[in-house]
Amino acid sequence: MSFSAHGSTLRVVMNRFVVLGACLLVAAFVLADSALAQQPTLKEMVGGTAKEKKVTEQPEQKPEQKTAQAVVPDDEFDRGTPRGSVAGFLKATREWNYERAAEYLDLRRLPRGLDKSKGPLLARELKIVLDRTLWIDLDALSTDPQGHLDDGLPTYRDRVGRIETAEKPVTILLQRVPRGDGVRIWKVSTVTVARIPALYEQFGYGLIGDFLPAAFLDLQILGLQAWWWAAILLVGVFAFLAALVVTKAVALPLRRKVTKLTTPLERILAGPARLLLFIIIARVTLNLLGPTPVMRALMSTYTIPTIAVAWGAMCLFDIFGIGLAERLRRRGRGDLTVLLPPLANATKVAAALIAGIVWLHNVGVNVTTLVAGLGIGGLAVALAAQKPIENLIGAVTLYTSQPVRVGDFCRFGDKIGTVEEIGLRATRVRTLDRTVVSVANAEFVNLQLDNFSKREKVWYHPRIRLPYETTPNQIRYILVEIRKMLYAHPKVDPDPARIRFAGFGEYSVDLDVFAYVDVTDYGQYLEIAEDLNLRIMDIVAQAGSRLAVPSQTMYLERADKLDDQLAQAAETHVKEWREHNALYLPSFPQEKIAELAGSLDYPPTGSPGAATRT
Repeated sequence: MSFSAHGSTLRVVMNRFVVLGACLLVAAFVLADSALAQQPTLKEMVGGTAKEKKVTEQPEQKPEQKTAQAVVPDDEFDRGTPRGSVAGFLKATREWNYERAAEYLDLRRLPRGLDKSKGPLLARELKIVLDRTLWIDLDALSTDPQGHLDDGLPTYRDRVGRIETAEKPVTILLQRVPRGDGVRIWKVSTVTVARIPALYEQFGYGLIGDFLPAAFLDLQILGLQAWWWAAILLVGVFAFLAALVVTKAVALPLRRKVTKLTTPLERILAGPARLLLFIIIARVTLNLLGPTPVMRALMSTYTIPTIAVAWGAMCLFDIFGIGLAERLRRRGRGDLTVLLPPLANATKVAAALIAGIVWLHNVGVNVTTLVAGLGIGGLAVALAAQKPIENLIGAVTLYTSQPVRVGDFCRFGDKIGTVEEIGLRATRVRTLDRTVVSVANAEFVNLQLDNFSKREKVWYHPRIRLPYETTPNQIRYILVEIRKMLYAHPKVDPDPARIRFAGFGEYSVDLDVFAYVDVTDYGQYLEIAEDLNLRIMDIVAQAGSRLAVPSQTMYLERADKLDDQLAQAAETHVKEWREHNALYLPSFPQEKIAELAGSLDYPPTGSPGAATRT
């Protein structure tokens, strides 16, 4: 079925595809969390977790082992450096030891309503705020007891990170404060502690925190709170149902009229389009819930969208292949469709590789080295697969330039046969011996290919050898009569059709015939050539001559006498032609050629075909 037969349905479907795609893109770019661009990659977060664990679990160094510019003070909570203090706070909160975590907060000079007794609560709320808003890079924190001296802050303060709030950014600060014994250690500054309630009100659990037990909120599974796993499950079910309803609605026109594209289009809607719509709805909904840095890092990998886009591209390649195959068949190039499956598979592999590289880049892997490695590996594979690639390129060349096609009768090299199959590796030809010869495409395409099936006519060019006893007038007679016969024969193209006295051979005088038989089938050509040969033999006999055979003759007397009577008749004809200016040598006038055209009977009198000739 052609595309014009269902053009209106396709237009409706494609229009809906465009609208759906535009909506998906708008939703992806407008509703996606803008903070994702500022988030660390998943690779950095995984590496950071390992580094954090290493920092918090390393054994306490002895004073003589410390090589920092200043001696790190001994502290049971490891608060001698900014990095140690933050790592200790995070470790304590992960263990739900908020009493210990409160030791990392500067609870002096708190505003009214806050006191030291609320230290554990403030530690828990700060942990929740950090989990939902900020990923802390421990490597960026100082290991010097004096902290960073070039960060633009007072020497007694260090920056942990910045949280974007609805009003203005809030910087999480550490401050170097004196311990009870006067030793200076690092704690979360009083300014930051005073802002914890306001930050928790904006970034805390809200109604969820009031409804769910604290243990359920604090419990972490694979880096995410348990309630987040429940939320992901519920959001996933909602997004799936919404995507299912939308894609089925878009697919309704496809069921009204079944075409060749119905199945692949439905496959796209039921597969990649539904998956992409599902993840966009899920991302938008999760963004409304305020995803944690870990969630945002996971979302920034775009794993499912990458799979959906790569999957959709592969399905579009199939649709494109169907359309291209249909177009090739309409143009009479259906044999080229054999190239479409391998090309489509190669394109799908390339799409999968590109999707994998994009995903690795989103995760945080340096793909430059990977791409360089793939280039070197691809070069090695290409060198190893040189012959198969050459054969594939040869197949593409044979199908595109088409020096021969399946079913053509041709000469290749020193063999003749009919092409039976042009595969991706080799071309199969059935020879005149009825054997099958397989030639690698890379070799076959470089051979001299003589395609007999593409002839519009067949060349007829015998050489007529006459004995030296033939007189000049007999030769003139033969030249004129054979040329008349060629002009008069209905199967011989008169332009050009000629016979010339070519020269003197070792044992004969040679006449060369040059003409084209106006047929393409070789069997028909043999029939016509047979008729022309017999007529030439008749003309030679009528001239009183004969065809010469290779021989050596000692002339003691005229051993093999020619027919004197016929020779005399030929002489008479030539004499009359001369007298009437009708000796058409070296060429016939055009009006005589027109007069002779098609005047011979073919098939000749006496053959079965002659009885039905009109």
